[in-house]
Amino acid sequence: MSPRRTTQIFCASTLYGAVTLAAALDSGAFGPADRRVLLVTNNAAVPETTPALDTAEGFERLRGRFDSVLSWNETISPLHPGGWTPRPSDLPLLQRHLRKLWDLGDDRVELALESLQVTPALAIAQLLPDAPITVYADGLMSYGPTRNKIDPLIGGRVGRLLHLDLVPGLAPLLLAEFGAVPEAVPTEAFTSCVDELAGPAAPAAAGDGPALLLGQYLAALGLLTAAEEEELHLRMVRGAVARGHRSLVFKPHPTAPDAWTKTLAAEAEALGAELTVEDRPVLAEVLYREIRPALVVGCFSTALLTARTFYGLPVARVGTHTLLERLTPFQNSNRIPLTVVDAVVPPLEDGTGGTGHGPADGAAIGTAELNDLVAAVGFAMQPKIRPELREPAVRHLSGPLAERTRHHFTRRRLTVLNLPGGIPLPRHPRVRRLARRALRLRKALKR
Repeated sequence: MSPRRTTQIFCASTLYGAVTLAAALDSGAFGPADRRVLLVTNNAAVPETTPALDTAEGFERLRGRFDSVLSWNETISPLHPGGWTPRPSDLPLLQRHLRKLWDLGDDRVELALESLQVTPALAIAQLLPDAPITVYADGLMSYGPTRNKIDPLIGGRVGRLLHLDLVPGLAPLLLAEFGAVPEAVPTEAFTSCVDELAGPAAPAAAGDGPALLLGQYLAALGLLTAAEEEELHLRMVRGAVARGHRSLVFKPHPTAPDAWTKTLAAEAEALGAELTVEDRPVLAEVLYREIRPALVVGCFSTALLTARTFYGLPVARVGTHTLLERLTPFQNSNRIPLTVVDAVVPPLEDGTGGTGHGPADGAAIGTAELNDLVAAVGFAMQPKIRPELREPAVRHLSGPLAERTRHHFTRRRLTVLNLPGGIPLPRHPRVRRLARRALRLRKALKR
């Protein structure tokens, strides 16, 4: 009897994710397999009008790591990847159908998935119920807690969390409740894969490059209004010019309105600077190699940390305090990326004329303190999923950095969880209920 064939299926929705997977493969993070399949998902609101990652510039240079490329969108067409999960009663039929459609036979399947707590990864895990799972995280969300409860039958299959070491020494919280072991993808492997996508590297002479401004299109996520985000980008322009930069490059989000770039160019011209728009759908990391920017400015993009940690570039942030105040609900998974960037990246508008290297407000936050801050925010986000984080949360909120980082928490959240910094509540249950009701009313009146 011949041995069972092993098929590894790697699910990716972005070119950044595909680069991360390629780097993991190059570094030996996955064992040998008879067949390796890249499963592409296009999660855009209208996938028919948005190119999938396998059509992106440079993808063909990564394709050789995989024996074949499949489309999840085609597999479940006309359903949308972000809104479909199989009904429990349909699972046996769909599981057999998928194995036949993808020529899996009785293969031993291994899965590499992103964002396991939501579709399409959740649906794929359900349709291949015997496959062990590796979750890979290509951004700052790996440092945050799992955003909602996952069925133990799925979460228990996760053996490890592959992530980029964006903040050395900071421990990821994602999926730790299932014992997933964090494993960093080597930085050199990631940057080598980026080099494959990029053109010739710019000279490494310090200070010669332009200031690179990163757009995120936060209005599409409901975090800011369109007018507020446009103002955020204008602040990037003004702040970069105030630091002496006269050559600016703006990298807009692919779905952001074109009118924004015209406004930014006009503002730069009025300030005596020149702004050009990078309209190629390339990764920010490709630009780090090609133009070697003198400064990288953004809000809370993961690309700020790859610039700082992987490429040694000066970075600066804009608008994190405003977004921390606006972000709702408190459990919003963007909170940890905001927290990390706010803690380790200096502000653009600090008025010091600094280089962009260093801590948020002039006094360094150590690795242990940063871990406690992230644990405290993680506990406040998901106290039922990660109850063991209460101790580091109390330690941080009672410690010397509590005042500096108090803007990461709301008074109401600290009060509800009985954490330092909250309003002390009476012990009697009825009085406590009345106090909570008063807090809710007070919040409602402020709106």
